[in-house]
Amino acid sequence: MSTPHNTAEKGQIANTVLMPGDPLRAQYIAENFLENPVEFNRVRGMLGFTGTYRGKPVSVMGSGMGMPSIGIYSYELFTVYDVDEIVRIGSAGGYSDTLKLFDVVLTTEAYSESTFARCQNGFAGSRIEPDKVLCGRLRESAAGLGVPLVEGVIHSCDVFYNKNEPDNPYWRKVMREENCIAVEMESFALFHNAKVTGKKAACLLTVSDLFVGGQKATTDDREKGFTRMVEIALGIL
Repeated sequence: MSTPHNTAEKGQIANTVLMPGDPLRAQYIAENFLENPVEFNRVRGMLGFTGTYRGKPVSVMGSGMGMPSIGIYSYELFTVYDVDEIVRIGSAGGYSDTLKLFDVVLTTEAYSESTFARCQNGFAGSRIEPDKVLCGRLRESAAGLGVPLVEGVIHSCDVFYNKNEPDNPYWRKVMREENCIAVEMESFALFHNAKVTGKKAACLLTVSDLFVGGQKATTDDREKGFTRMVEIALGIL
């Protein structure tokens, strides 16, 4: 059964799905990490592939940018395609001056001002946790690969371009008041969808730019340079 956003039929998508934001990153992962990847979707250019990794089935699909986008795709994966778990593998901007470019971050909680969850089912909270068991498997995978993880609360924001006061930018306020170490735009909605559908979700992020110091990864780095994060996510299979 297809949807308006996904032409896959049941059985074409694995129980575990990795979701980068960029569909081209999904294609890169499929072509460079999976055995015998088969494309199952390209509606609106949101590419999705299923293959195997070390003999175990896995799918990878882009989520697009922002909570409404990942909200649509993850909800359909959970409810229409019987997906059990989704690991978001994305990029993040570092708030904390202890972070370095390309650090791998495991999200322990997503804070957001977004109305996504309130509109979806009336949830009025501003913080949602990922699945603890799935996070434990990601920790074990990272340890097995010898990759250190930075763990912390992530700011899931609806706005990419804030109108900031030069002496008191909004991100500093969020970092200070909500104890957020980095920012992205999707995990709050993903975690919410997992909770309302009784499924599992977690989020790994690679630091692609730093708010303190201004370092930034290139577009090519964002698409192809997040190898450690991908290997950790695949290691849970």
